[in-house]
Amino acid sequence: MIDVKAITELQLSAVERWHHGPLDNPYSDFFRLVCQQHQYNFLLWHEEDKARSPEASDAEIAAVKRRIDQLNQQRNDAIEKLDDDLIEKMETWGVRPRPRARLNTETPGSVIDRLSILALRIYHMEEQANRIDADATHRTRCADKLAILREQHKDLSRALAELVADLGAGRKRLKLYRQFKMYNDPTTNPYLYNAAQKPAA
Repeated sequence: MIDVKAITELQLSAVERWHHGPLDNPYSDFFRLVCQQHQYNFLLWHEEDKARSPEASDAEIAAVKRRIDQLNQQRNDAIEKLDDDLIEKMETWGVRPRPRARLNTETPGSVIDRLSILALRIYHMEEQANRIDADATHRTRCADKLAILREQHKDLSRALAELVADLGAGRKRLKLYRQFKMYNDPTTNPYLYNAAQKPAA
């Protein structure tokens, strides 16, 4: 199926690399999709930081909010691409769910997204735990949080590996429900379609 360890190593190393250089995607096939999805989370993380700056003007916050909406749409689309690709691969490999195979509460793509966000949290919490301009209490508190994040990352990685094994053995079935985000759709967001219908002044 898919190598979960390779996915988490990709995410952790990319976060480190992208903080010191340009965003890149040197991977292929499924891992290229993983990296692309991870990039949207990376960009979202830093846009969210900008939105909370006390020095940002109203116009800057509005522009950042629109950028966050766009990135979040791309992030969710990328999650679905991961699952679409995996479904296609399973069909190619001849994987068939057993008659009573159960659905999981979330898809591999959504778990990979959660691991991506954890990779970002781990990087930034480690940064805080090592801050030389912060006091010992701050560093200790962040080090404690970092330990919890790493444990969570380990547990979630194991859960994904178990899900992938169950899918490959036919014990569970992968069914993708589209998220149908409405806020960016000019036909479903009333603020967008009402604005479009207003007569020009």
